Amino acid sequence: MVSVIFQSLSESAIRSLINDFRKLNVETEFISLGATFNDENVINVTEAEPLSSKAIKKIAEIISNKYVVWISRYENKEIKRIDFREGALQKLIDVFSKQNPAMAYSNFAEYDSSTGKKLEHPLIPYQIGSIRDDFDFGMAIMLNGGLIKKVAAEMNEDYSFGGFYDLRLRLSEISDLVHIDEYLYSAEIERKTEKMEEHFKYVSAEKRTVQVEFEKAATEHLKRIGAYIKPGRILIDFEKIKVSFPVEASVIIPVKNRVKTIESAVNSALSQKTDFDFNVIVVDNHSDDGTTEVLAKIASSNDKLIHLIPEEKNLLIGGCWKYAVNSVNCGRFAVQLDSDDLYYDTNTLTKIINKFYDENSAMVIGSYKLTDFNLNEIPPGIVDHREWTEDNGANNALRINGLGAPRAFYTPLLRQIDIPNVSYGEDYYLGITISRNYKISRIYEPVYICRRWEGNSDANLSQEKINKNNYYKDSLRTKEIIERQKMNKHADQ
Repeated sequence: MVSVIFQSLSESAIRSLINDFRKLNVETEFISLGATFNDENVINVTEAEPLSSKAIKKIAEIISNKYVVWISRYENKEIKRIDFREGALQKLIDVFSKQNPAMAYSNFAEYDSSTGKKLEHPLIPYQIGSIRDDFDFGMAIMLNGGLIKKVAAEMNEDYSFGGFYDLRLRLSEISDLVHIDEYLYSAEIERKTEKMEEHFKYVSAEKRTVQVEFEKAATEHLKRIGAYIKPGRILIDFEKIKVSFPVEASVIIPVKNRVKTIESAVNSALSQKTDFDFNVIVVDNHSDDGTTEVLAKIASSNDKLIHLIPEEKNLLIGGCWKYAVNSVNCGRFAVQLDSDDLYYDTNTLTKIINKFYDENSAMVIGSYKLTDFNLNEIPPGIVDHREWTEDNGANNALRINGLGAPRAFYTPLLRQIDIPNVSYGEDYYLGITISRNYKISRIYEPVYICRRWEGNSDANLSQEKINKNNYYKDSLRTKEIIERQKMNKHADQ
């Protein structure tokens, strides 16, 4: 027997799926979660929130099979129909018979009803660091019914939105979540237009309750697997550390081919009003679009600008950062500015450096305003990442995908860390690594302007690129979780 759960699907999609499963000649029980379906053979679970703890526990009571197929609403797309490949159900059952996982999920294909286009949607393997709440399992998964019952009995929190997330984390602790690298099903979808604010919806005020629940579920998971840490254990007494630097602060700008934006970015940094010495270090990564000439012109009239061109031609953003902070020009603190962004006003650098001294921190992260290229504010406006809290930010950092901007570092500590030579995730790596032992401070008022335009490195990414980025950050989390487990185990001995 197979239990099939329809989570928040339309009536037409449910009816189509019921007909398809009945053709398989497999004894099946159907459960509609979150929406009432008028069919005597369908059990309706109409909880207020279909992914709540209450709904999960109700599901655990109802299901009577080891094999549970869960078909769910997906992102910003309306599912009109799902078609399983011939033999797909048996493939899933075979995986369960051989490996006895907690979950199995596969790649899938999408048919966009508005354009008629087919789009392959490959997924990535799950690892110990895949604890982010937005991990992509696709539209259809198979769960181990016996383990659902076992885990549901242990779920002691009453989450309104984080029930399924809590279930998934708990399942991952006792068995594998297996990725089948095949296309087992296709879905006809109606894609809704994704607005910019959708990209940042996790930081919106209306999502705050959801974020708090997810943070608690993730934190409890880290405690159960021995990776929870007490944040900010080590403070830095800057007054006692006698290290000489050419300036107090350096603004670091890696750049390659940003002739349209580099001048305004550099001028934004040079215009900072401070009572300490600072410079602006631009690592010009062999630009060939006129960026080099723009920088040379500015440097000729302002000795605060240090224009560096590395000999190496294989450096990415992380490599450029490493080159800058290890140069003799770098100050006591290294402060980030992307080549197409700006500081909010002339006081940004002062606010950041003051925060280091006020809280004896190893790293400071600010907040930013989102604008278009012409500096017109766009939704959601201010992004302040308030999910980072004083008492739990270092743990919650392993759940979320970014820590905010701008980022600033205590240079002697940064020089001890091997900054990865990548152009995605290097800042996240530094944040979670530093937070393992040191205090990270936050500025919740905007001190930075992040411009969204077609030249952004994360604009219009392919699914393959998204997968590559996500897998890399998951791998960083995996390594960090293992390091924290080792640290905690050593402390207990």
